[in-house]
Amino acid sequence: MTSLSIVNATIFDGVSDELTEGSVHVVDGRITDVGGAPQPADRTIDARGRTVLPGLIDAHCHAYGIGLNMLEIESRPLSYVALVAAQRLAAALARGFTTVRDPSGGDAGLDRAIKERLLPSPRYLWTGAALSQTGGHGDFRAADSDVCGCNTHTCEVVDGVDNLRVAVRDRLRRGAHAIKIMASGGVVSLTDPIRIPQYSPEEIRAVTTEAARRGSYVAAHAYSPESIKHAIDNGVRTIEHGNLLDAPTAAAMAAAGAFLVPTLAAYDAMDRRGASLGMAAVSRAKNREVLDAGRQAVVVAREAGVRVGFGTDLMGVLEDEQLNGLRLQVEVDGALTALKSATSVNATLLGRDDLGRVAPGAVADLLIVDGDPLASPAVLWGPAPGRTVVQNGTVL
Repeated sequence: MTSLSIVNATIFDGVSDELTEGSVHVVDGRITDVGGAPQPADRTIDARGRTVLPGLIDAHCHAYGIGLNMLEIESRPLSYVALVAAQRLAAALARGFTTVRDPSGGDAGLDRAIKERLLPSPRYLWTGAALSQTGGHGDFRAADSDVCGCNTHTCEVVDGVDNLRVAVRDRLRRGAHAIKIMASGGVVSLTDPIRIPQYSPEEIRAVTTEAARRGSYVAAHAYSPESIKHAIDNGVRTIEHGNLLDAPTAAAMAAAGAFLVPTLAAYDAMDRRGASLGMAAVSRAKNREVLDAGRQAVVVAREAGVRVGFGTDLMGVLEDEQLNGLRLQVEVDGALTALKSATSVNATLLGRDDLGRVAPGAVADLLIVDGDPLASPAVLWGPAPGRTVVQNGTVL
């Protein structure tokens, strides 16, 4: 047995509205006591003047999203994509994200390598390639191009009920955490208007039924009210992005128990840096269409009682904006609510109530930051020397 004791700490447990004082004791990767007196341990950290938080969770993080040109990603050998992905995952862990959900990528090989500790990585929950209709958000061809990206690292074009059933079954056979579909147009795809719903009701229902039968769920890329409603009416559990959400659709989401995963960091980063990185003009124009609306969508969702998580959706070199996503969501929600989104709410979304909390029995994935993040939230995205990351009870 190995043990860790964090003493003299201020504690945010991921759920409560108030911070508490005391110690956090860990044995064999699990939290055994919170708030009590210090206990003997193999290692002790004095956290006086610092705050212990649950390890952060990014519910929309693309390990295989190694660039902004999706056709280029799909034309690269998977060995190369996975090696770059390993660096991206290690960087996310160093920032304090101890769990990520990859809703358009990952596979059984990368999953096994992480579980065998061949590379430093957050806990990695993957969907495999997202499913897209022909001409949908995951079809990266230009209108005048018949070029095929050949691979399906991040997206696969699959049409028809029977073909979709097979695709879902195969992903779940391989160990996918959930299934991702493209239910509306998107920013980086070139031929699909953002607002139009994608996939027929029968196709979406085939995907959600197969996933539910295996105890899993479906996440959908969707921006517009019509595409969001189309997705949740046919069994989708989490709406990714949702920038154009309106009040009636938010009410429908709340009634269905669906989650919203905003990805404010992506639009902010692409707006500032997209042109210099060679992002297509049509994509930059689409990004401007949804940029400011993303913040308002969070407000609309909150007012309707929708559970709001946290994601980033950063591609290529924009991954260094991951902590900036916290800043943007704090600006909308305030520090306490945003931190709950990035910890306990995301854990519930993932079906993992042993994550995202500082509580007895929870996994000892923790982040220690200088000062009080509720009073001075900039400590959450400040310089790396101000943070200590603990994964499974091990100080990294």
